[in-house]
Amino acid sequence: MKAPVPKALRPSPKRPGQDRNGKNGRNGAPPAEPTAKDHVIEGTATAVGWLDERTGATPFLRGFLYRKVPKGTNWYYTLGSATMFAFLSQAITGVFLAMYYEPDATRSYESAAHITNDVFLGEFVRGMHKWGSSVMIILIFLHMGRVFFFGAYKYPRELNWIIGVLLLVLTLMMGLTGYLLPFDQRSFWATVVAVNINASGPIIGPYLADFLRAGSEFGPTTISRFYSLHMLAVPGLIAALIGAHLYLVAKLGTTAPPWLKAEKKDLMTEEV
Repeated sequence: MKAPVPKALRPSPKRPGQDRNGKNGRNGAPPAEPTAKDHVIEGTATAVGWLDERTGATPFLRGFLYRKVPKGTNWYYTLGSATMFAFLSQAITGVFLAMYYEPDATRSYESAAHITNDVFLGEFVRGMHKWGSSVMIILIFLHMGRVFFFGAYKYPRELNWIIGVLLLVLTLMMGLTGYLLPFDQRSFWATVVAVNINASGPIIGPYLADFLRAGSEFGPTTISRFYSLHMLAVPGLIAALIGAHLYLVAKLGTTAPPWLKAEKKDLMTEEV
């Protein structure tokens, strides 16, 4: 049996930041000073912890972002997210355009030309907004088509399908109200035709046309009516419905593609 080592000859216990001899750092050197990156990471963690302690957002974000997805999920499922990002792009570029645009019958055309010709990156931002509207309409039609052909509108997602239909109508209304704002010959007469088509609708058609024109005929207040709808009313409704739409997607989940058969254990779980 090996004799025990006397206590005086035993090495001192190792402490955090020390070696077995009790000296700080490696080989007796002092510990390294924290770098700027360490300060940034620590400051970010402190700020996030402070915010989470006061809002309690972690459980919500965990349930919203980390959820199970069905087998067979593919790129078709990104059409909804693509449509939402197209809306965000439209909102951001629209805010910058509104800084220079004047919704006045005598000044709207000149202000649109000023944005295109004189403002720094004005033509680029206006082009993003103009073509982004077409991209958003195409994406939302593709998304609705994917939901329909995959059968994702069935129980228990009927309410989400209704919200999606409302978002489609509001997106088309955004395109209509924004088309008049440059107030050139093409946009003016195209809007006249579109409003007359609305006026031909049954019962509410004439009232809807009068509401859009802000009167019985096109006048100076028509462009102000279209601008307020395009910048305030319709985007606000779209943002609210997108929030409800995302909440229901997170709550109910997504459906698997119709060509995939559920496994037996999955069916048993559903029945229970």
